[in-house]
Amino acid sequence: MPLISSSKTLMKVLITGFDPFGGESVNPALEAVMALPDTIGDTEVIKIEIPTVFGKSLEAIRAAVETHKPDIVISVGQAGGRFGVTPERIAINVDDARIKDNEGNQPVDAPVAQDGPAAYFTNLPIKAMTQAMVKAGIPASVSNTAGTFVCNHVMYGILHMIHTDYPNMRGGFIHVPYIPAQVTSKANMPSMSQADITKGLALCIEAAATHTEDLHIAAGEIC
Repeated sequence: MPLISSSKTLMKVLITGFDPFGGESVNPALEAVMALPDTIGDTEVIKIEIPTVFGKSLEAIRAAVETHKPDIVISVGQAGGRFGVTPERIAINVDDARIKDNEGNQPVDAPVAQDGPAAYFTNLPIKAMTQAMVKAGIPASVSNTAGTFVCNHVMYGILHMIHTDYPNMRGGFIHVPYIPAQVTSKANMPSMSQADITKGLALCIEAAATHTEDLHIAAGEIC
């Protein structure tokens, strides 16, 4: 069972969004996160911005965890080219950056955690989260790769922190598509409205807060 927080609400969820990166003037993850309500059902929603920077992103999350003591931590990032909101299943212990982060760092084949395992699976109910979005008309699916940039770095770091320091906490990562304003000069690139992304994230939070175990349904890929 999830740890019950000491606040008046039953649970606390810390949700993070990255600042813009890669030449974009906006990050749909941050815009959608900041548009979330402060409470969803009986769950308090704590929203913070984190830098798209290796190392510093995790430092910001750890500081927020120490301050707010959430039951659940969800980080949200942009995945241009995806058609829907995609909760991530797994994070791998490697930083391998195709582009530089926002401070010019570009690690290649470096571990996220020297003492960590090869990978961590999320302990969020990602199938329940995905099903809740699909039922509400939000395109969504389970993803089996968080990449090797700062998104994967953060997901792995959250799960490593949980496994080493916060065993009663749950955490994971959600990728979201571009918003329409980002694709006006990108040919044949999918997008989703910020309002729908925010609605999807709210449904994910609700599902995570109400499911201590995930649904036993197929959500895999053929290749």
